[in-house]
Amino acid sequence: MKKNAFLFLTGGTVYPALEIICRGRTDISMAAAGGLCLCLIDRVCNHRMKSSPISAKCLIGSGIITTVEFATGLLVNVALKMNVWDYSALPMNIMGQICVPFSLLWFVATLPAMGLCGLCEKAPFLAE
Repeated sequence: MKKNAFLFLTGGTVYPALEIICRGRTDISMAAAGGLCLCLIDRVCNHRMKSSPISAKCLIGSGIITTVEFATGLLVNVALKMNVWDYSALPMNIMGQICVPFSLLWFVATLPAMGLCGLCEKAPFLAE
């Protein structure tokens, strides 16, 4: 439980911080999405797919992030009309909520995410 809480808080801090650096703004929904993504990447990519090739893990990690981003977008952007982001101007987008260029970015971002999750396995203060 300690590790999952740490991963959720870390993902919930790092992702919004990156968004502020890149876009100059963020939304609290991005903290929830970032935390959920990091926990799911740890569970799926680092545990269930332990012996899979790194490319397969990155593909699944990208799918996890893209799925969470789409669900979050449907809630905050479409249902609640908060307009947190809009990928409509980008190629191969779906409803302006997800797009291929960002899914490719998430493929690459899965690598450091898995690395961070792996470091947490070795941290004695996160032992259950």
